[in-house]
Amino acid sequence: MGFADLSIAEIAADYSIPVEKVFSLCNQLGIAYKHQKTRLALEDAKAIISQISTETRPKGTSDLEGDNEVT
Repeated sequence: MGFADLSIAEIAADYSIPVEKVFSLCNQLGIAYKHQKTRLALEDAKAIISQISTETRPKGTSDLEGDNEVT
């Protein structure tokens, strides 16, 4: 498993959320950590970032263009 070279603190800073929120996501996703400087495995970082994106995306929007059908 590769490393993303991102720490919990860096993800929190990049997404303007509290470190405690990233800790909470780690707990929800079963990702082990020791402190905010813990470096994350690539798959763990991707899972956290995906969850952040899901929670911050306004309802009714999507990452895909053209997926809203006009009727």
